[in-house]
Amino acid sequence: MKKKEAILVLLVGLAAAWATHAASPAPASCPAPVPSTARCYTGQDGAGAFYWIAIPRDWNKVLVMHAHGGPETGPPALERSRKDLERWAVTVNAGYAWAGSTYRRGGYGVTMAAEDTERLRGLFVAHFGAPRRTLLHGQSYGGAVASKAAELYAQVDGKPGPYDGVLLTNGVLGGGNSAYEFRLDLRVVYQYVCRNHPKPEEPQYPLWMGLPKDSKLTRAELAERVKACTGVGMPAARRSPEQAARLKTILSVVKIPERTLVGHLNWATWLFQDLAQDRLGGRNPFGNVGVVYQGSVDDAALNAGVLRYAADPQAQGALASDSRPTGRTTLPTLTLHAIHDPTAFVELESAYRAIRESAGTDDRLVQSFSDESEHSYLSEPEYPALFAALVDWIDKGDKPTPASLATRCAAFEPTFNDGGKDRCRFKPDYRSPPLESRVPVR
Repeated sequence: MKKKEAILVLLVGLAAAWATHAASPAPASCPAPVPSTARCYTGQDGAGAFYWIAIPRDWNKVLVMHAHGGPETGPPALERSRKDLERWAVTVNAGYAWAGSTYRRGGYGVTMAAEDTERLRGLFVAHFGAPRRTLLHGQSYGGAVASKAAELYAQVDGKPGPYDGVLLTNGVLGGGNSAYEFRLDLRVVYQYVCRNHPKPEEPQYPLWMGLPKDSKLTRAELAERVKACTGVGMPAARRSPEQAARLKTILSVVKIPERTLVGHLNWATWLFQDLAQDRLGGRNPFGNVGVVYQGSVDDAALNAGVLRYAADPQAQGALASDSRPTGRTTLPTLTLHAIHDPTAFVELESAYRAIRESAGTDDRLVQSFSDESEHSYLSEPEYPALFAALVDWIDKGDKPTPASLATRCAAFEPTFNDGGKDRCRFKPDYRSPPLESRVPVR
């Protein structure tokens, strides 16, 4: 048995073993807007992750394994999975079974989350039988999880794995190294401009570590600091000229919209704290030595004044090993990304395409884009259109194109239109710019 095949057998075996030791799924009332005719179940798997499962009355025998975004930095809670099911109820309304795990713990861990998703799939099969097809759906950070699972559990020597296709929506793609570097840029630029995270009278620390472990800073307190410096959180007309100027500098240099400034700073604080200190042993995976920042009124002063950090090669390697896809998967893969996604930049699609091209698997990748500016959820009819196209690609060999996806989506509008508000917004001619056009080159 070859090494790759042996690893796959081991991973699938472990998932099956954990599923065997987990309690049986408990029937539960389906949360709205899941159809009341569906069967819903909850439980906790053998490794500690919570989950929800929903099976529609007229199940088409296709299971969608959902990998959620985040990651959450607190302990897992059943409520998280329930909210995911509520958000993705369109999956069940379209006839697919849905299963989503909270993952076994909070904090960063792409490979861990992929294992937890596979374990839940094994649990589903053990209690409800094998579906005809199984799809992976990764949203946001879950896109990284699903792209990793597509490789960990792919076909080996012609033998089919447990998954048949992959859908990645607004995915954090290409690996955590490149996907999160801009948040170090945000920390150093914000600190250069505002000098209040940390404040001068507080203990100083390298910003890549996020926050000292003994810090009592809360998210509400950080938001107040941002407000004091930039005026974010108050009407624009009430901001002082100094606040407006500081805000413009930060947003122009880091290239993020105002509405996501506090959110990105939260990630660059508490997620960095988890990632650098809990997952990487206090080592720094992000560097900005030699990075040239542009967009301020005085770039020379900015580049001379920002804090600089060198990345630790071992930390970089560990993060890449956990999160960066290799591109080596035979699974048909569809992606949909909002062109104006304020959280996971659309340019990440170019990073993922480059990986698939390098691996020689880009013929199994179709990327699509929509003229939208949200991150967490896109237009309702787009999802059933993508699932249907993916199943046809698997079953019939009908590889979709961005144009055919737009046409197919239009057919779903009358049924999946959220009271007439949602419309298909595919842009078939769009191609994502390179990530280097958004994030300074290292």
